[in-house]
Amino acid sequence: MPLPFIIAGAALLAGGYGVKKGVDGYKSHSEADEIITKAKRLYDEKKTAFDNQNKKTQTSLEQLGALELDIGAKFDEFSTIAQDLLQQLNRGRQNKLKVTLPKHQLEKIESYKFTALGVLGSVAGAGVAGTAAGFAVYGGVMTFAAASTGTAISALSGAAATNATMAAIGGGALSAGGLGMAGGAAILSAAVAAPVLAIAGWAYASHGEEALSNARKARDEADRAMEKLGKAEKSLQRTDEYAGRVRNALNEIYAVFHDYLSHLREVDRLIKQAKQRNENAQQLLESKSDEVMQSVENGYALAAILTDIITTPLFKVKVVYGQTVLDKDGMPEMQKDGEGSMILNSSAVNEAITQGRKDFSSRTQS
Repeated sequence: MPLPFIIAGAALLAGGYGVKKGVDGYKSHSEADEIITKAKRLYDEKKTAFDNQNKKTQTSLEQLGALELDIGAKFDEFSTIAQDLLQQLNRGRQNKLKVTLPKHQLEKIESYKFTALGVLGSVAGAGVAGTAAGFAVYGGVMTFAAASTGTAISALSGAAATNATMAAIGGGALSAGGLGMAGGAAILSAAVAAPVLAIAGWAYASHGEEALSNARKARDEADRAMEKLGKAEKSLQRTDEYAGRVRNALNEIYAVFHDYLSHLREVDRLIKQAKQRNENAQQLLESKSDEVMQSVENGYALAAILTDIITTPLFKVKVVYGQTVLDKDGMPEMQKDGEGSMILNSSAVNEAITQGRKDFSSRTQS
């Protein structure tokens, strides 16, 4: 009766098949583990690099914005002292002394000064640092887009403007898929680690193949997320680079502007002291008229150069019929690329810096 042997043989074959499927399942399972582990490691490395660059760019923009706000405040002090000294020098004069800088340039300086003072007046203490990055991006545009509206200045002053700025600069290239990948990998990792050893060989193989398939999907998703992170990181790197270029140019010119401001401060201090001692302050001022006018003229000229650089938008703005497009909150709308990131205004910024340095050299060497 060969039947029992046939059944036994069939059982052996079935057992062998089950073992093979179990081995296949184990291999699939192990490969899934490896895929998930590698994908998570690579993603974490890329995310860390992006986060570091994001912080670096944030700091760079904060430094630029803080400098621009300080320059605007010093413009106010300079013009106040300069106009007061000019008024005193012109007492009794038929041929009045006046600033020769074209009117439109003086108005541009005043507009920028107004914008900077408006922002500084609406924030205090630590709030200034939180607003500086947003001001570096939007401040120059605001000067002419909506400098006279409280809405525009209010929008610039909020911490939300800073967060929105960073998201739009580099974060625009990050879709929800980035976070989805991180969450998906965690879930798949848990699934792969599930205790399946007690399951029959064929079932284990089935789950192993499923885990392997899911792991590959997670890896592909991670690859897509890392590609977006890479693009966003490069966008932030370029923003960091250009913010540094603008800051360096402004610092170079601002240092000399500050010298002229310091000179006018000193003359103003001497005149006030002379008045307190009932001395002939007018005669003292007249003796210094040439150097005062030189400081006033050169100071305004450098203020115009600084304003031209500052008000050149760091990013390209939407313009319709020559007017900057504003959103419902009064913020300028920026042009976006295919990834949703703002577009660096590189050629215009380079041109503004080059021209500014050229005009600065011409002024200081004359």
